[in-house]
Amino acid sequence: MTNTSTSVKKEQSNGSSAENQKGIENHKKAAKHHEEAAKHHHDAAKHHEAGNHEKACESTVKANGHHCLAAEHQREDLKHHTLNN
Repeated sequence: MTNTSTSVKKEQSNGSSAENQKGIENHKKAAKHHEEAAKHHHDAAKHHEAGNHEKACESTVKANGHHCLAAEHQREDLKHHTLNN
């Protein structure tokens, strides 16, 4: 009898461990930047509510920067998946 985790492990073992590690790191980095972007968007909303639109603008710019960085890591991971299939 084969359990689900064994099947998943077999599928995940395709490719080198260095390639897999790079993919893992790209996912983690993208996730971290998405979290930071969300934090800055929440800050921007709070600043707008307080009437401090200049600080809201600064927070929005920071959020956009993190979105861009997250997208770069996602693109790298997508290239990795595309090239290995």
